[in-house]
Amino acid sequence: MAYVFDTNSFRVLGNYYPKQFPTFWKKFNRAVAIGEIASVREVRRELEFQVDHAHLLDWIKRQKGIFLLPIPAETRFVSEIFSVPHFLGLVHQKNILKGNPCADPFIIAKAKVINGCVVTEEKQRPNAPKIPNVCDYFGVDCTNLQGFMERERWTF
Repeated sequence: MAYVFDTNSFRVLGNYYPKQFPTFWKKFNRAVAIGEIASVREVRRELEFQVDHAHLLDWIKRQKGIFLLPIPAETRFVSEIFSVPHFLGLVHQKNILKGNPCADPFIIAKAKVINGCVVTEEKQRPNAPKIPNVCDYFGVDCTNLQGFMERERWTF
């Protein structure tokens, strides 16, 4: 199974300090190395502004290969997402005005195209333009970091 990580799930990883959680990082880095974990360029851009753990920022800088540019099939699917007027709310007006990155539609599109699973800490909320709601609408698998570890049967 391929997993496409959202910014907020990477931020949670900041709480997993490498010296205290070496087994977690060994497993996580192995999953990255074999291509089970991916993300999108926009997540990397968001993380550059949002990460406050030095060890995580260093790790992100070393993992440039997992923050992928969209392929044409993904950009077409982003258009499909935005063809649903309600889902235009994935892009916040303040991000547009400030020129800030917006990863959400690209995360969903990447997972859809590769038949993967989105990993996000967002919760499904009725009538909200949140990642889990959009995933549900388009039949894209979605979980959080805890769900990812359970699916992979990781115990420590």
